[in-house]
Amino acid sequence: MSYPLFHPRSTLQRPLVFTEESFASHFPAEGQHIEFKEGLSDTKIAQAVVAFSNSDGGVILLGVTDSGRVKGIALGGEREARLHGLLGSLHDPGRYEIHRLTVATQGVVVIGIERRTEGFSQTHDGRLLVRRGASNRALVGAELSAFVNSRSLRRFEATPTDTDLSEADPSLMREMASIWGWGTEGITDRVLEHDLAARTGGRTVLTVAGALYLLRRPHDVLGKSFIEIFRFRGAGDTYDRRVEATGPLAEQVRTASSIVLDDIGHEVVVLGVTRHDLPRLPEVVLREAITNAVAHRSYDATGTPVRIEIRDDRVEVVSPGGLPEPVTVANIREQSAARNHEVIRVLRQYKLAEDAGSGVDMMQDAMADHLLEPPEFADNGDSVAVTLRITSTVTPRERAWVAELEQRGSLNRQDRLLLVHAARGEELTNAAAREVLDLDSVQARHALHRLRDQGLLVQRGTRGGAAYGISADLGPPSGLRLTEPELEAIVMDLAQEGPVTNALVRGRLGTDRVRTLSILARLVDQGRLVRHGQRRGSRYELP
Repeated sequence: MSYPLFHPRSTLQRPLVFTEESFASHFPAEGQHIEFKEGLSDTKIAQAVVAFSNSDGGVILLGVTDSGRVKGIALGGEREARLHGLLGSLHDPGRYEIHRLTVATQGVVVIGIERRTEGFSQTHDGRLLVRRGASNRALVGAELSAFVNSRSLRRFEATPTDTDLSEADPSLMREMASIWGWGTEGITDRVLEHDLAARTGGRTVLTVAGALYLLRRPHDVLGKSFIEIFRFRGAGDTYDRRVEATGPLAEQVRTASSIVLDDIGHEVVVLGVTRHDLPRLPEVVLREAITNAVAHRSYDATGTPVRIEIRDDRVEVVSPGGLPEPVTVANIREQSAARNHEVIRVLRQYKLAEDAGSGVDMMQDAMADHLLEPPEFADNGDSVAVTLRITSTVTPRERAWVAELEQRGSLNRQDRLLLVHAARGEELTNAAAREVLDLDSVQARHALHRLRDQGLLVQRGTRGGAAYGISADLGPPSGLRLTEPELEAIVMDLAQEGPVTNALVRGRLGTDRVRTLSILARLVDQGRLVRHGQRRGSRYELP
């Protein structure tokens, strides 16, 4: 079957600019996979999304009349947020993508909807719609029953195991009762209500979720339901350390977080008489990444554990199973869904997970607060990977300097990065600030004025010719303004005194590990230094 442009299953190239003729040839009329909407009617868009989700997917084109004539529509930040909110408020829609097109001179917005593979979608008032030709049709009676039966889904976490509830660890049962405030009576009824146990064949047995929390060794029942941690040194694929974080699920999260944080350590920076211990990763970010991995993984993949890789420049957390519908990598900040509802609910009771829909926001904001790169998400359908970069374009010395500035008063998250660029000797114009922060001109101007009014930047010129530089009395740390040749000269002076190491050079320059390696490698390539040893044992000497 052939699918139209922007349908999630279409293999056609996706141009974003069309003539009126080419647009009409690709979208000649409404049909099984195409629907036109002239405006932003919440009700009509919701009905089309549900119908496409329950059928074979499709595309909704906003800004196009029923006859296919392009009238155009604008989708600014507030309208797009409203659209994400509308789609997220539906009952179990399929995955979706939003695209902006230009047809001649008019803007068109396309929503590509994927067929839902687990369960079914419903409108706000509970109606179940399917696509029939160019219409969205509500199912009733026998047809509705047949459809629901064909698409019904039992959550795997609620699947009964062959382990009796009586085999649950007594101390873990008491702990579960405590975090929920159940008291000592009727605990069996409570675990049944929470799908941690089920009655089957005259027995009361643990479910998959129950085994994860109420057994000391859940992997004896569920296969590789634990976390494997691998440490790699250098760029190769040979690890030098492997650890398993086993036990009840809450214990796995705590253990794995502690192992990784202990391994990657802190960056220690001394500015003047002040010592700064900077986390290479914020603990809350790492813990949330691990929590999400164990909460949203596919536990029917019994032969695959959650895997954490510690690399020189990053930590990767990989969990079995793709993102739960309707979440995609593109909309992961706007949408949330749980594959294992009870598993994540219990982790929230343990205070190990953020509230629904706020985890990704927190991770991105916390990394930005520490001037680190944002988390990277990837979904190949079989697994989801979260990459947390340890290294950053902002050096530890710059991070420490900004932290000292914050003692004078709070800084906006955006303003920190502008200050770093100014401290490096850059002159900031409105255009430069827009590029650094990815903001519009009004927001960039407000950021520059905030820093100017706080006495951190000095303005030169007015209006369109205004530029901003670092205030002379701030005193950025040594190394921020140095050019590459100047940094190389300092390293060569150090080598005159004896062998140098990466750690020694970092301490003198205030540069991070990756940049320091780059400087040393360049000096070796130029024949100005000779390297002895490998990896962390490397030292550099004059020829």
